[in-house]
Amino acid sequence: MKKDSLLAAKKPSIKTTLPGPEAKKVLEKDERFISQSYTRVYPFVINRGRGVWVEDVDSNLFLDFTSGIAVNNTGHCHPHVIEAIRQQTEKFLHMSGTDFYYEAQSSLAAKLAEIAPGPKEKRVFFGNSGAEAIEAALKLARFHTKRSRIIAFLGAFHGRTMGALSLTASKVVHERGFSPLVPGVTHVPYAYCYRCAYHLEYPKCDVACVDWIREDLFKRSLPPEEVAAIFVEPIQGEGGYIVPPPEFHQKLYDLAKEFGILYVVDEVQTGMGRTGRMFGIEHWSVSPDIIALAKGIASGMPLGAMVSQSQVMTWIPGSHASTFGGNPVSCRAALATIELLEDGLIKNAESVGSYILSQLRELQKRYPQIGDVRGKGLMIGVELIKDPITKTKAIDERNRVIQGCFEKGLLILGCGENTIRLIPPLIVSREEADTALTIFEEVLKKVMTP
Repeated sequence: MKKDSLLAAKKPSIKTTLPGPEAKKVLEKDERFISQSYTRVYPFVINRGRGVWVEDVDSNLFLDFTSGIAVNNTGHCHPHVIEAIRQQTEKFLHMSGTDFYYEAQSSLAAKLAEIAPGPKEKRVFFGNSGAEAIEAALKLARFHTKRSRIIAFLGAFHGRTMGALSLTASKVVHERGFSPLVPGVTHVPYAYCYRCAYHLEYPKCDVACVDWIREDLFKRSLPPEEVAAIFVEPIQGEGGYIVPPPEFHQKLYDLAKEFGILYVVDEVQTGMGRTGRMFGIEHWSVSPDIIALAKGIASGMPLGAMVSQSQVMTWIPGSHASTFGGNPVSCRAALATIELLEDGLIKNAESVGSYILSQLRELQKRYPQIGDVRGKGLMIGVELIKDPITKTKAIDERNRVIQGCFEKGLLILGCGENTIRLIPPLIVSREEADTALTIFEEVLKKVMTP
């Protein structure tokens, strides 16, 4: 293919069996030398990418509805981001912002303080990943409040380093063999209305999952005056792309404030325009005390950030640092990314996301195996079931749909046990969305038809 032919692509093109001969060479080397802890659901070996299209090492062309797991929000190799990276690499690559100063890091911190919800007085800690941002938030919450206990949610995913893992309750494989974890974390049910842990029905329930914390948990086993923070995802990601009801975050925030508890929002996956707002929590009009960011912040360059209200960031020099955090190349990529988001990509995420959701809900009318369609912007979940009455999870069928789409040139991923997540780059067009939806329905019909 010519260098820019990916940008002219209209539909996937699979030329070889999958994996192809060149891909097999990489897979053989990978199997021998790469950690077996990684999870790969299909043998896609990328060679290059442009926009929403990716080409593998055998010149097969795929439509990417994964964005590298919600990272490439501006698409693959956006020229504006590439140019920002190029200019910075010609100056210097690294000087460690924890011990020295450079303009890219302070400018990005100022920009994040400006755009993050809440008062303008904020401070930023930079790391390299979402897990590092969560670790920093956990340490700061304990340092600032002088309290040790934390509330997190069942189904949550916050990362795999020890502190972040202790907050995570998504899959038991994440924790098996790694105990003891960081103590003091209590997990409670998330507002998963399609499968309510309390067997109640929204809106009659009046968001009882929050009331239970005050009326039961705080009276029986967890002294609220010992709780430093509540860690919560605006939309639960790995747990199944679960969108809580409109009252959930405000009610949970009010509970936190009642007892002097910090409200810490994990925006690693929901942030940076993914949901049709710069930050996912903006859909609920809540201003967190601390926000954790990563993934889409720098269009594929490694960067994590913890944004805190200035009055909360009270730790002292030497309390926490990161040698590579706030790398100047990543910071320049992030500044370019934010420019693109503000210049129209957030609006496109809202528009095309609404279109995809409407099309999926039409699809749901024809396929009872689609139990629930949910999402905001271009963070969309499709929960598959075996029966609409029992809501039995269609786990194997979900996995077969993912594989079938791969074989037809559409890259998608799962989340939770039986949900498909659609997270294309925010540059995706309606025409590209239609291509993905056509493939999805073809595969769904084949898998779900007896």
